Amino acid sequence: MSVADLRQNYQKYELLEASMASTPHEQFTLWFSEAIKAGVPEPNAMTLATSTLAGRPSARIVLLKGYDEQGYTFFTNYLSRKGHELAENPHASLLFFWPSLERQVRIEGHIEKLPAADSDAYFQSRPLGSRIGAWVSPQSQPITREELEARNVALTESLGAAPPRPEHWGGYRLRPNYVEFWQGRPSRLHDRLVFAREDASWSRMRLAP
Repeated sequence: MSVADLRQNYQKYELLEASMASTPHEQFTLWFSEAIKAGVPEPNAMTLATSTLAGRPSARIVLLKGYDEQGYTFFTNYLSRKGHELAENPHASLLFFWPSLERQVRIEGHIEKLPAADSDAYFQSRPLGSRIGAWVSPQSQPITREELEARNVALTESLGAAPPRPEHWGGYRLRPNYVEFWQGRPSRLHDRLVFAREDASWSRMRLAP
């Protein structure tokens, strides 16, 4: 079978205006809960897309670590490639794909750093190995496996059982201004319902698939 012949006919669910929640936060909460209940592997895994000021894009998978009416949060190394790009251009997009439910959620918005206290609190909740790992990895910089493992041994010993949060590591919040809920449908006639922010409120529309 050729790559061009790989396709899936989506037909499990539908997404109609009458069944939509009144806000994107409520609709995301509903779908995220259903993804967890359905046993979707890593339902909080999301593609984070960033770009330089020159418009050069990059994307990678990160993990959602919290969300509310204000936005969606994740944590990373501020000195990584994505950290540098977000400093240059504080706009980004997120993409969740839950194939077993035939659903996607696309989120676009403005990025801001979380307060240091919030980053401290989440950092202290992480497993010890992950906390030390935040010190070990000069993320996105060239390194050999031997150098990485040597840094891990040295820093595990020097930092001990209660490493502080490094200043170069912390959280971001994406404040959404566009949220699209995509439900696969037969014959590629998918449902695409979009919330777009207008000042302090949200408008909603259907887009052609």
